[in-house]
Amino acid sequence: MRDHPSLRRELGRGELVRLLYRLGRHGASGVLTIRPRSASGAEASPEVFVLRRGFALDRASPARLARLVALDDLAVVFEGGVTAVIPPGAARGVSLAAWARAHLEQQLDGSLAEALVRQLAGVRLALRPELAPEPADEADRRLLAAMAQPRRLDQIWPLARTPRFRLLAFLHFLRAVDALEGSGVAAERSAPVRARPPVDPRRLAALRTLGIDAAAEPDDVKRAYRRLARALHPDLQPEADGERRRALERRFAEVTAAYETLV
Repeated sequence: MRDHPSLRRELGRGELVRLLYRLGRHGASGVLTIRPRSASGAEASPEVFVLRRGFALDRASPARLARLVALDDLAVVFEGGVTAVIPPGAARGVSLAAWARAHLEQQLDGSLAEALVRQLAGVRLALRPELAPEPADEADRRLLAAMAQPRRLDQIWPLARTPRFRLLAFLHFLRAVDALEGSGVAAERSAPVRARPPVDPRRLAALRTLGIDAAAEPDDVKRAYRRLARALHPDLQPEADGERRRALERRFAEVTAAYETLV
């Protein structure tokens, strides 16, 4: 198994579960440190997890992971390649890939299922092989086989021979972890009554500067700005030399101008 590279990221709501799935799916070993932030930007006490081959050891629990992935603003550091010794007879820990899948599939309810059908109708769906889950049972094997090549939702269902809700829960999970690729036009997007006016070029440029899409809500804009401001504000990086400080000032000014355009 290749060591998973180390990383340092600022994450918003929904992004941590995606990262946990990838660490689990790729069998990562190392130390994962998660620092929740308050609305004021202050960091709370860190949560530390030792990972070995995609499992979270020691004090990891599904409830602890669920509490963290529900938070809006997190600073995450993963030091890859760090090995951990599992004492004889010790529990193997929590499988991050299996936990992330179960957590996401449990989110699906009736209204979300109907929205998912509208959004995916007419789209040819395929799996990204590097993110496809390991099959847990025969139904999983049929689902994965049905999606081995691009197919529409109405083509996948009869091939998978699985209850509609299970199929939709599986698709919801795949989409949440970016394991689902689509081509074609979704029925919901192509319907004339759902057509949206073109986005103003200045607003579109501001959205790109903040790294968010046109569907972002006001709270998403604020969270994106706060994360970038903490990373770019020159006063928060006193070790930066003159050239680096000037670059930070320019980038911080761009981010601030983008934020003011959107609020």
